[in-house]
Amino acid sequence: MKDHRQILLANKAWAAELLDEDAEYFTRQVAGQRPKFLWIGCSDSRVSPEQMTQTQPGGMFIHRNIANLVNPEDLNLMSVIQFAVDVLEVPNIVLCGHHGCGGIKATLDGGATGPVDRWLDTARAVRHAHADEIEALPEGEARVNRFVEVNVRDQLLNLARTATVQGAFARGRELVLHGWVYDIRDGLLKPLMEIDRGTTLDEIGRPDRVLVPTAELDAA
Repeated sequence: MKDHRQILLANKAWAAELLDEDAEYFTRQVAGQRPKFLWIGCSDSRVSPEQMTQTQPGGMFIHRNIANLVNPEDLNLMSVIQFAVDVLEVPNIVLCGHHGCGGIKATLDGGATGPVDRWLDTARAVRHAHADEIEALPEGEARVNRFVEVNVRDQLLNLARTATVQGAFARGRELVLHGWVYDIRDGLLKPLMEIDRGTTLDEIGRPDRVLVPTAELDAA
């Protein structure tokens, strides 16, 4: 485990190595950013989007919060979405959950207090909406992981309904929303669903038409 001094030394070594390989590296970074993706993921320390996708700096605009929730009252996230879509003009937004999510476990098991407890209200709404499916599974990993999957679906729907995304669709923007799950057991990203400006409201409202069942993911 690195303490803060080791982190600072590692940073110096990293910067020096990059300059040795490419003397103009940081000059290009100063010039600005044109990422192809907005990534909305969980704050979990085991989940590093740039590392798992081998994306270079500048390729991905990133927002993370506990349980990768999309709450229209979260001005932080709404600002990130607005900036990414309207200013950076990203063509893709990835909303990614992960199996074994601590926020999802806390939503199922209780015990959270203070701000975290209030934050998880959005996840509790997902649990309530899918209670029959989630609670039909055995307690433990299977239940948590299916909750993770349906949470990704519902948060992607929340994302699709935001004013910024709806505005982009109305203007004919080629913007695609991707719902993925990262499996910490094997390091693989698994696509669950996709929404673009051609997706009908009927399709958005029907999970059976856009959410890939767990069995199909396991067989992929």
